Amino acid sequence: MALATKTIHDLAEHLENCELQAKDTVKITDAHPDMDWQDAYAIQDAIRQRKLARGARLVGFKAGLTSHAKMKQMGVDTPCFGFLVDQFAANDGDVIAHNSLIHPKVEPEIVFVLKHELRGPGCHIGAVLAATDFVMPGFEVIDSRYRDFKFDLKSVIADNTSAARFVVGGVATPLQAVDLRTVGVVMAKNGENVALAAGAAVLGHPAAAVAMLANHLGQRGESLPAGAVILSGGVTEAVAVAPGDHVSLRIQDIGRVSLRFG
Repeated sequence: MALATKTIHDLAEHLENCELQAKDTVKITDAHPDMDWQDAYAIQDAIRQRKLARGARLVGFKAGLTSHAKMKQMGVDTPCFGFLVDQFAANDGDVIAHNSLIHPKVEPEIVFVLKHELRGPGCHIGAVLAATDFVMPGFEVIDSRYRDFKFDLKSVIADNTSAARFVVGGVATPLQAVDLRTVGVVMAKNGENVALAAGAAVLGHPAAAVAMLANHLGQRGESLPAGAVILSGGVTEAVAVAPGDHVSLRIQDIGRVSLRFG
């Protein structure tokens, strides 16, 4: 690690304050160009601990930048991972206050819910499928704290991969009822289709993203617990939303979910 412990905690406080106060900042590597990957995840961990210390509950994890569309959109070539707390959760059909966020975007997700713990290293797609209780459609609302969505991968990892809100909906679908590689994904905004893809857009199979997440956590002494909600990554590029926008998602054989921004 290149950064001192105090610097890590100061940066965690700064980024979380930006999230809570809906204000933007320049990417942190501008001031700390020598920070390494361990520093980035250490800052994210410190943000998680700040939230848990105030009573938040860890409910799951997320994989980010897992589709070629998202990687191209964000100018990166490697997935990244973050955490989810109950304070991020919204319900299907909810209205989210746009002014509680900085510059939100939505992306469609295939959401996994586990019945067994998953622990890496050595986790693979087969282990993910065996440990999955069911899948559901979901939205992640991302809201990078960095000005104009300009960041590098280390900065976005430190910022908990832009996590802000998430919602799951539809019917809990057993894996036997669906082929996650070929399911069609249709996202609409204000009644017009704005993004189309298939599940295979996420690393060839969305379970591959969950396996990578489990292996990442395993290297850090953590695991994916039973009951965890896992966002496997945006199937398409993220779409910006404004006050008054309504977004809906339909995933073939899995179900629908929607959100409105007020």
